Amino acid sequence: MQRRNRRQIVSWCLFDFANSSYSAVIAAVVFPVYYVQVIVGDASGLGDLWWGRAISFSMAFVALTSPFLGGIADYSGRRKGFLLFYTLLCVCCVSALVLLKKGMVIEGFLLVTAANVGMEGGLVFYNAFLPEIAEREFQGRVSAWGYAIGYAGSIASLLIALPLIKSGQYNAAWLMVAVFFSFFSLPAFIFLSQGSRKGLSLRGAAIKGGNHSWTTLKAIWGRREVRRFLLAFLIYDDGINTVIVFSSIFAAATLGFGAKELVGLYMVVQVTALFGAFVMARPIDYWGPKRVVTLSLVLWSIVAVAAYVIYNKVYFWALACCAGLGLGTVQAASRAFFAQFIPPGRESEYFGVFSLVGKSSAVAGPLLFGYVSSTFGSQRPAILAISAFFITGLLLIRGVRGGGPNIVE
Repeated sequence: MQRRNRRQIVSWCLFDFANSSYSAVIAAVVFPVYYVQVIVGDASGLGDLWWGRAISFSMAFVALTSPFLGGIADYSGRRKGFLLFYTLLCVCCVSALVLLKKGMVIEGFLLVTAANVGMEGGLVFYNAFLPEIAEREFQGRVSAWGYAIGYAGSIASLLIALPLIKSGQYNAAWLMVAVFFSFFSLPAFIFLSQGSRKGLSLRGAAIKGGNHSWTTLKAIWGRREVRRFLLAFLIYDDGINTVIVFSSIFAAATLGFGAKELVGLYMVVQVTALFGAFVMARPIDYWGPKRVVTLSLVLWSIVAVAAYVIYNKVYFWALACCAGLGLGTVQAASRAFFAQFIPPGRESEYFGVFSLVGKSSAVAGPLLFGYVSSTFGSQRPAILAISAFFITGLLLIRGVRGGGPNIVE
């Protein structure tokens, strides 16, 4: 691997380290419980409903705009500029969380929606750098390294947040995330390439990118195996995203985990996810991403069903470790799987469609979880309903041709 590529790969992975502070503290562990219990202050399931709406609406917006913006990025050579814009949007909205007070449900909903748009929208352009910075035989490993280093970022940010949470300084925790995200994302904006410009203005790129995005959607729909993969990904990623955004709320409301326990639980998940991503990095290239995705979905199906019947905290800790092992693995392998279908020079467009599917998959699950939880007055039927996403996705991915080894010995 060339020296230039190594520098870009390190800076690319550090961006995952940076944005994982948002994923850990804001999206997954601390702020969801704070919003549900303190801002909404309603234990009847209304908090779950509002949190589900925020995640679903933001994901829907990203899903609808990603293919179009991906096309603009490819044709204007402004991929890094789009990544910077979305990063700043997320950082600014996270900083503004310090303004929230009890009862400011709508304001909290709007800030979380905008912050999540910034975070998830930026990933479209972040993912599109993968085929550019790594040759095909390294893409599975580089993808896994990014996720693994991202888990390290989650652990680091939670370790910083823990003393702030214990002392009740929640606003300081939100500001810490904003600073953490900003600082560690800087290498990406310094070392990643801007992308090749094609002599088009932003307006011209918008017209051509929009036309090509529509053409790309039709072309992908016409490719049978790509269509099959994206359908499977749509379903099983819905389950993954839903578990991520509701895991801490489930542990707190259903199993009685306190704030300190929630942070510890999430850190255990991140450590096991980091371990799983590193261990499976080479197998993604040598076994092929399809086999790795299949094994991961078997594990996730077992985890979701087991969560329905577990009442003991100790057993839930063990279950969280199992979930962590499959988390980074399935995400990294899915990204590497899809990268095999992308024609050269169409990375942002194709990853825009990938994001369209991925973010669409985060619309139905959170709404379903919130609806089932509020209807039955319990989160257990809701988590059981989510297990259907993993089982269905597993059955569908088995029928996809492709996803073979990147390295043939």
